[in-house]
Amino acid sequence: MKRKFRLPLRGREWLLFATSLVIALLIWFLSNLSRSYSGVLGVPVVAECNIQGYSNLSSNSAMLSARCRAEGFRLLREGTRRSRRPVQVAFDRADLRHGTGDRFFVTGNVMNNYLRQIFGDKVDVEDIITDTLYFMFPQENNKRVPVNFTGDFTYRSQYMASGPLKITPDSVTVYGEKARLDLVDHVSTAQVFPDDVHEAQHGVLRLRKIKGVRLSDEQISYELPVSRYVELRSELPVSVRNAPGGHHLDVFPSRATVVLHCIFPVGRDPFESFDLFIDYEDFASSLSGRCVPRVRELPRGVLDYRVEPAVFDCIETD
Repeated sequence: MKRKFRLPLRGREWLLFATSLVIALLIWFLSNLSRSYSGVLGVPVVAECNIQGYSNLSSNSAMLSARCRAEGFRLLREGTRRSRRPVQVAFDRADLRHGTGDRFFVTGNVMNNYLRQIFGDKVDVEDIITDTLYFMFPQENNKRVPVNFTGDFTYRSQYMASGPLKITPDSVTVYGEKARLDLVDHVSTAQVFPDDVHEAQHGVLRLRKIKGVRLSDEQISYELPVSRYVELRSELPVSVRNAPGGHHLDVFPSRATVVLHCIFPVGRDPFESFDLFIDYEDFASSLSGRCVPRVRELPRGVLDYRVEPAVFDCIETD
């Protein structure tokens, strides 16, 4: 018959004491690691930046060291890690200074703007140890091409654009092999066709990707001023300007109907300062003697105009 083994009472007491001591030490250790400590952390950084004529990513990583305050767990983990994946940081072009050739650098005082991206939200940086970070950006084949806005605006009755459509940026840099770059002469935006437009338009549009090349920008912003207008009509005489001495030009018909689109509400009568004329130089360079009338400057508040008829017959007389 087997006998059960039992520790002596004193032996069981020692085992219980040792177990309690280990648990207490573990609690003490974890409690202390959860507190905030100061230590040195180093993070490898890869730079990202749109630099005209260069790759958008640095070919190297640079180590940024700083004295930081963080939980003991974080300091212990980072201190015992032999290798760490680099952090990719998007630098503003104004913060990245050019050295020589492919070499660019960022100074320590500028780094203050990017510490949260590099070290994260749970680390307070007390002092930056690394004075300067150096990055290498390889040069790439590139060309500058315009951005074509793809779309159209349909306006509510008695509303129209009160100025030109503004695109920012209006051109982008395209990177890639020379053979592919030769085929690219513009970049198009995504399509947009808003209707019932009766107020200023603005927004962001993505650029259409082109296979085999990289664009310096992925999107553009656009703005279009829109105003309510009223249509005004009046019959005005057509004068002649810049005729040399001794030359006289007869215009047929001598009067024209002018249609103005004016911003609502209209202030002073725009026809008081509206001057419609034929430029003698236009007549001299024409083969048929038919000319399109000109306007030196549109009165304030006039969005556009239309002249009826659009073309006039001109005859030079003695």
